[in-house]
Amino acid sequence: MTPQPNPQAGAAVKAADRAHVFHSWSAQDLIDPLAVAGAEGSYFWDYDGNRYLDFSSGLVYTNIGYQHPKVVAAIQEQAATLTTFAPAFALEARSEAARLIARRTPGDLDKIFFTNGGADAVEHAVRMARIHTGRPKVLSAYRSYHGGTQQAVNITGDPRRWASDSAAAGVVHFWAPYLYRSRFYAETEQQECERALEHLETTIAFEGPGTIAAIILETVPGTAGIMVPPRGYLAGVRELCDKYGIVFVLDEVMAGFGRTGEWFAADLFQVTPDLMTFAKGVNSGYVPLGGVAISGAIAETFGKRPYPGGLTYSGHPLACAAAVATINVMAEEGVVANASVVGAQVIEPGLRALAERHPSVGEVRGVGMFWALELVKDRETREPLVPYNAAGEAAAPMAAFASAAKAGGLWPFVNMNRTHVVPPCTLTEAEAKEGLAALDAALSVADEYTV
Repeated sequence: MTPQPNPQAGAAVKAADRAHVFHSWSAQDLIDPLAVAGAEGSYFWDYDGNRYLDFSSGLVYTNIGYQHPKVVAAIQEQAATLTTFAPAFALEARSEAARLIARRTPGDLDKIFFTNGGADAVEHAVRMARIHTGRPKVLSAYRSYHGGTQQAVNITGDPRRWASDSAAAGVVHFWAPYLYRSRFYAETEQQECERALEHLETTIAFEGPGTIAAIILETVPGTAGIMVPPRGYLAGVRELCDKYGIVFVLDEVMAGFGRTGEWFAADLFQVTPDLMTFAKGVNSGYVPLGGVAISGAIAETFGKRPYPGGLTYSGHPLACAAAVATINVMAEEGVVANASVVGAQVIEPGLRALAERHPSVGEVRGVGMFWALELVKDRETREPLVPYNAAGEAAAPMAAFASAAKAGGLWPFVNMNRTHVVPPCTLTEAEAKEGLAALDAALSVADEYTV
């Protein structure tokens, strides 16, 4: 795992990228993507020989780290056996992936519809809910992200929606609980929970319960800030859905497959939705794969009635073989337990110690290998270190923090005024301490912008 510098090769990779690759979510002329030479475990490196501890897990999906040999071997073996095949056929890799996923989903979510990723999983979950109920509307939370396709981005509750928001997609947004910046003037978790549920029920009443097909929530919101919901909130949403005949959809694209120290974040709250979306950690992102886990009642809707949707690559053999290998690796190597233990015993106390030392840290929150530090200018007023959706010079303090982290060998996940600590779920205690030390140094830069 020792990086071998090759700047000339790196320059060629960078030149080809800048000449031909159009990057997502970016102003093309203002970005400078790092040319990556390789990766293994919790680390990756560039062509200059610089190695980075990845506290972003790619885009929060390399739950078993990079290049796990058993998953690489499974992809190779599947490619030698059957590289691809149409989705209408029964294949061993596809059937086994579905079985292993259904075995771990809560309740009776025993049918698996495979997609190519998380956004199209959300698209299909919403379609299923609308057809099942015969209703048009979907309720989703502000401070959420559900994907970049047209329906999914309309459901999203952050600024990435704005440029594509049609204002006619049948989506209504509401406030979910977030005590640190409460919209309900709450002072305790219990107040936040009760008032958030009251707000949601009022929203349902004013929108018309008979018009609402689904309520969709990230079980634990990801890029929006890793706000772990208070105890009782998801159970309360489940009760509201049952009361009004609404389909409850949990988006576990980021929170699933060990990220929270459980197979699914829903297990933390002992809640079973009607539909659950997944992707990312299902095979650590080695080959694109997502899906929807479907309850018996909704599956029955399509027992004698064709489901009007599909994808050319649904349940692709290479992706499913990677999922089978990933799930087996997670079970055999105790990856879910590792996320729970290292998260609770090393990451959490380490982050709370950093908060004591650094005035830029307003709040620490999270679970398992899923944490956020909310950075502020002033702890008393809770003014964010940078404004909401800041760009350019307004975002300079967070850019300086990120640059300091990278200079220290740590690749951070930065969004708005937060840095998320979302390393591979295989992270060792030693790697966690290494990352925390680098984070400590980078936060000293953020401290320079506090009052």
